[in-house]
Amino acid sequence: MPQATVKSYDSITRTGVLVADDGSTETPFDGQSLGMFRFLRPGQRVTYDLVMEEGNQRVRNLRIGVA
Repeated sequence: MPQATVKSYDSITRTGVLVADDGSTETPFDGQSLGMFRFLRPGQRVTYDLVMEEGNQRVRNLRIGVA
């Protein structure tokens, strides 16, 4: 289960970017990743799943906090 920090988040479009713990890997996410969450703030720690959809790796099941 990857861990990351929220780099940016737009609550209107429900899209954003995560920065992995290595500090260099940035992963975009969309509203389908959030489930019931409406707001995230930059600097917030999250865990998530990476799944293959249509040949692309996507963030899913974003969870607040680190396991």
